Amino acid sequence: MNDLTRQFRDFFVSLRLTVVLLGLSMLLIFAATIDQVNLGIWAVQQKYFQTFFVLWKVGEVPIPIFPGGYFLGGLLFVNLIAAHVYRFKLSWRKAGIFMTHLGLILLLLGQLFAGLWQQEFQMRLEEGQPKNYSESSRYMELAITDTTNPDYDDVVVIPTELLERGEVVQHPKLPFRVVPKAYYPNASLQNRTEAAGQPPSLATIGPGTQIDAAPMPVTYKPDETNLPAVYLELVGPEGSLGTRLVAPIPVLQQTFAVGGHTWKLALRQARSYRPFTLTLLKFNHDIYAGTDIPKNFSSRIRVTTPDGRDDREVLIYMNNPLRYSGLTFYQASFEEGNDHLTILQVVRNPSWLLPYVSCVLMAVGLVVQFCISLTGFFRKRRLSAVPAAP
Repeated sequence: MNDLTRQFRDFFVSLRLTVVLLGLSMLLIFAATIDQVNLGIWAVQQKYFQTFFVLWKVGEVPIPIFPGGYFLGGLLFVNLIAAHVYRFKLSWRKAGIFMTHLGLILLLLGQLFAGLWQQEFQMRLEEGQPKNYSESSRYMELAITDTTNPDYDDVVVIPTELLERGEVVQHPKLPFRVVPKAYYPNASLQNRTEAAGQPPSLATIGPGTQIDAAPMPVTYKPDETNLPAVYLELVGPEGSLGTRLVAPIPVLQQTFAVGGHTWKLALRQARSYRPFTLTLLKFNHDIYAGTDIPKNFSSRIRVTTPDGRDDREVLIYMNNPLRYSGLTFYQASFEEGNDHLTILQVVRNPSWLLPYVSCVLMAVGLVVQFCISLTGFFRKRRLSAVPAAP
């Protein structure tokens, strides 16, 4: 092994690297905690932890200023594996250490998988209302619905990522192309006034001709919401069908006729449909006597499947979620003044068991290593107390 290879190996095996990575991780967590006041929890996770580098914008140019969670976690993972390969030898006397390190490895992998695969939605349920979909609180979609048939709706969904990139969408079910003209993740909507010298509106048809949309900075604060808006042109075989302004407010959810069909155009929260239905039977909201402080709130839910194989009632309350079909339904919130509506948090995390397994492994590993060390201590003490043979 040449000197360069040895130095490369020693770098990844080094205990100093472990200490430096743990120190940098503490600084990263501290900075993210402080910045959470401005960005909110989801933006902080994406900026600090679900990235290789924390970026700082100088003008419009993002510059990396600190290693991110993926970078630090990946290096710590490599450091831990390398230490076991080159420094530790298999031995029963170190069984606890191996179990503890295995638990730490699973914890790192669990966080990685959660960042890659975890999805979170919300489901608002009113009493007696069956629902088979949940909605995202962070992502939007453009829904183009063919409402011609009275028995069902035929929906084509376009993610807002395509609209933001300005990509032209031609779906086989649509008799027109969707051409984004401008997309604002957050916008200010105001009634249009006919002032002298005012530039013409981007919208040429529909209620959007009377409304101006101006871009606004995206907000990440938990008590504020973004209002996205998009100008898009519909182009049929015979030419343009006009440019419309669409936003998630009732007045800009539009209905029009093209090709003998009736279409509805709406910008809405992204939906996730499931092959089962939840129905709210009863919502209970208990408060402490003489106050408005919530004491307990719970939802009695009926779960049904189209094939009739599952039809049962469950009670969801704080710290007692419903786990069903790979999803976890938490009692998240309710609407103030409305005792007939509940809000459930819907989480899909295929790796949700890994943190529990890793914590158990680390705890058992520490206990095992302590017992091994304690047994060795008593053995040495007993042997030292035996008098030497004459």
